[in-house]
Formats: sequence, C-alpha cells, structure tokens
Amino acid sequence: MNQPALTTSARTILRVITGFLFAAHGWQKFNEFTIAGTQAAFTQMGVPAAQAVAPVVATLELVGGVALILGVLTRVFAALLALDMLGALFLVHASAGVFVATGGYELVLILAAAALAVALVGAGTVSVDKALFGRSGSRLRVLA
Repeated sequence: MNQPALTTSARTILRVITGFLFAAHGWQKFNEFTIAGTQAAFTQMGVPAAQAVAPVVATLELVGGVALILGVLTRVFAALLALDMLGALFLVHASAGVFVATGGYELVLILAAAALAVALVGAGTVSVDKALFGRSGSRLRVLA
C-alpha cells in the first residue's frame, strides 16, 4: 500500500535528524575540541594528513549537517557525509569492535547508513531542493 504522507514524514525525519547529528559533531570539532585539538586527536588516531583533514571534516560535518536539515544539495552532502563516516570507520574505529564505549564503530556505522539512505532517496518534498529545483528525489537540473 502506497502511503505518501508516511513516506514524506519518514524521509524528512531521517534527513533532519541525521543532519542535526552531523551538524552537532561539526560544531563540536570547531567549538569544544577546536580545530587544533581535532588535528591533534586525528594525528593520535593515525588519520593520514590530519592537519588538512581535520578542518575539512569539521566543515563538511557542520555545513553538510545544516544542508541536510534544510534539504539543500541533499544527495551531494549526504554522499560526502557517508564517505566521511566510512573513512572514520575503517581508519579509526573498526579495530576497536562494535561498541562505542570501547572506541568501536556503532555510531559511525549508523551515521554512514543514515547518510547513505538519504543520498539514495533524496531530500523529499519538505526541502529546499524541492522548493528551488522542483525535485524531491532525483538529480538536480541545471537552471537556465
């Protein structure tokens, strides 16, 4: 049975909550940990090119999270955020097992899955993408 109102609600909830969590983590990297602290932590964790990667990741998480909340360039930001979390999973968390309490990958895996799901289904009808481009789930068309 096709229930468009439930589908719209589910897509919106998934996109907004996922965006909120990413934005919170980006904000935390800028304001609580600071970029210098994030660079040091990334270095300690063995992240390659940590000095360059830390500000890029912090910016992607903050800006990308806000973009998901609003539904702006949703597929692009969601795909980039999924890659961000897969990088965190394989570079840092996989060796620690599943549980976050031991440094494991449960959080980054669910964030990657949520971001990938948003990238696959698109922004939905309650989004800036829909308002600006008339599309809720397909590729953006070029405005002439």
